Amino acid sequence: MYPRPVGPLASPRVRRGAWASVCPSVSTPPSREPPFRGSAATARTGVKMNEDPKVNVSGLPLEFVDAGASGNISAEVSSQVPVLQPEPDLVVNPWDIVLCTSGTLISCENAIVVLIIFHNPSLRAPMFLLIGSLALADLLAGIGLIVNFVFAYLLQSEATKLITIGLIVASFSASVCSLLAITVDRYLSLYYALTYHSERTVTFTYVMLFMLWGTSICLGLLPVLGWNCLRDESTCSVVRPLTKNNAAILSVSFLFTFALMLQLYIQICKIVMRHAHQIALQHHFLATSHYVTTRKGVSTLAIILGTFAACWMPFTLYSLIADYTYPSIYTYATLLPATYNSIINPVIYAFRNQEIQKALCLVCCGCVPPGLSQRARSPSDV
Repeated sequence: MYPRPVGPLASPRVRRGAWASVCPSVSTPPSREPPFRGSAATARTGVKMNEDPKVNVSGLPLEFVDAGASGNISAEVSSQVPVLQPEPDLVVNPWDIVLCTSGTLISCENAIVVLIIFHNPSLRAPMFLLIGSLALADLLAGIGLIVNFVFAYLLQSEATKLITIGLIVASFSASVCSLLAITVDRYLSLYYALTYHSERTVTFTYVMLFMLWGTSICLGLLPVLGWNCLRDESTCSVVRPLTKNNAAILSVSFLFTFALMLQLYIQICKIVMRHAHQIALQHHFLATSHYVTTRKGVSTLAIILGTFAACWMPFTLYSLIADYTYPSIYTYATLLPATYNSIINPVIYAFRNQEIQKALCLVCCGCVPPGLSQRARSPSDV
């Protein structure tokens, strides 16, 4: 009544015959001879001596298993193992682009000031020498920022890193020291107003220039001479390859310079107020022009001092408390305002000075506008 069972439900004899017809090697009783004995063993087992025997667990003929083994294995592996696509990195850091742009603007502005002072023989007074020193330092700082961008993405090596950071440290140090020298010169021009144009003042100005540039060059050579963190990453500061101790020395030096400038500024204010009081008592209105000029110089110093502190104080304090483990975005966010000081310096010192304005007009259009007065230079006019 019932049909004869086939497949897995068949009798042992049927199952044995069916399996033997599919895979005859299974129905042959195993040989008791030891395997791997010459060609006879190879012929009986079908496996060479240097090959591993394949286990057929699929129930299919061996030729079908061999044909699709590689494809099935690769398909299973590719389906089970997820393929991770690497995220594309930024080719250029946007902060580096901003710093390079700032360096380009710094270089263009201060190059104009340097060329005007260098090619104009009448601008050889001590105050113009110091303004030229400031413009040259800021010009080198701008070039350093541009070179740092080029070397960081085109010529990456330890030597280029050391040369670039040395140039940046030396130029910015010279810029800060030039601001201090200008403040000292303003104080001397008011305190020794009668003897300001003597040879002693010129000699003292050259001594200040020699000292400030010598100190700045020494600070810039420290990383090149071995004081860097290229061999020990744990000693790095927020600006690699400067060490933490090197950055601390630069920060403390800046704070000392700022304190000295603040003290000189207070003394200048006292002198100006004393002059104003004497003018008021004597009712000597002819001296009002000198008082206005002095007040203009003091206001300029106040603007410079406030700008100087606002630009450099964030990076200075951050360099004291942070190290290389802090996120780099904080370093960029505090270093960028420091570069703005070099952009503002030509506007405050050079382009507001009437002598430099007249020289610039002669270079650009070949004449002096009638709006520029022909008054003589004053030591307080910055």
